Amino acid sequence: MNKIFTLTLIVFFGAASAFAQIKHVNFDVVGNTVNDGNPMPAEEPFYIKGTLPQGIEFVKVKVFESGKSPSKADEYSWKTAFEFKVNQYELFVSKPLKSNDSYDLEFQYFQKADEAQMESVKSAVNMNLASYIRSSFEVTGSGIKSFRSDQVMITQMNQILKDALEDYRHFLGRDFSGFSDLVRQKLAQKDKMKLRRAKFNILGKNKEDNSKAVYAEQYLEELVETVTAEADQYLAKSLMALVDVRTITNYPTEKKPGTLPINFGYGAFAIKRSLADTEYFNGPYLGLSFPLGNKVFQKFLGNASFSTGVFLNNFNSSQGDRITGPLVNLPIHAGLGYKMFRVLRLNAGAVLLNFEEADTKLKTNYIQPYVGVSLEINLWMGLNDRR
Repeated sequence: MNKIFTLTLIVFFGAASAFAQIKHVNFDVVGNTVNDGNPMPAEEPFYIKGTLPQGIEFVKVKVFESGKSPSKADEYSWKTAFEFKVNQYELFVSKPLKSNDSYDLEFQYFQKADEAQMESVKSAVNMNLASYIRSSFEVTGSGIKSFRSDQVMITQMNQILKDALEDYRHFLGRDFSGFSDLVRQKLAQKDKMKLRRAKFNILGKNKEDNSKAVYAEQYLEELVETVTAEADQYLAKSLMALVDVRTITNYPTEKKPGTLPINFGYGAFAIKRSLADTEYFNGPYLGLSFPLGNKVFQKFLGNASFSTGVFLNNFNSSQGDRITGPLVNLPIHAGLGYKMFRVLRLNAGAVLLNFEEADTKLKTNYIQPYVGVSLEINLWMGLNDRR
């Protein structure tokens, strides 16, 4: 018993120590190589570090499985801390990669946008928003007709701003939260406008001007000003401009060695059958476990498994009946188990028994439910969790 307890402690603390040692992977921006040409770590978090090019203050890395859409990429970013001068960046890749697989990596480098870039962005955004607004309305005799609902216009104007900033990032990492209720209220105002009253609501209009057209133009100008003012407010903050992109495709991950989970435990089952009263039997058992998933990516299924094995001894009832098992002359068990506390597994299933009556020597095979608890240790290489 002391040996088993000592072995359990070694496995537990050994695993904890291994987990604490997070690996570092270097990216060479000049050679465009990762990890010195070695496969990337699999099934564990790791750091990506690299030399920081001059003027770069923000680095973002996209990681996604080769052949999959970049929209499904996991993104990790790093930015300079205040005015501290550094020559390296370091990103923590928190989501483990799959073993023996290949991934695409995209490194994006940003520097602070200068005044000319900011003015260009603002001008383009304001022009696109104004054009969109004017193309969305038509002046009619009874009012201003919109070709789109207010909600659709809000959504599409948000997208216009997002598309214009595709190559920019907010230094504080704040995305545009969308146009405010003030814009919604201004859009809703058109529904209450009656153009037949336009001549009483316009000051400074020339005689040759069409009162309805001037009134509608005044509303559209106010709407454009409201929308562009909110866009300018967001763009007034510090933006980072994308200056370079480096990509690596089909880069392999390391192949993790397989293991054979062996469990040693203690189980119990009950038999009624031809006995006068129900009797309970218990004893040690040995078995193999076959996990239903990889616990790195599927926590519940990774800890659950199908187990099978044998009880290590036969049993005798109080009436002298002998209880063994078919095939190997030992009771055979099979069932489902769930792993807890790294090495402890709870099992429940069925045990296949061979029941030999003391008087008649008649042998009968029975299937009875059983429960058990065991210690599980990965001993062999080559057979592993599903990957």
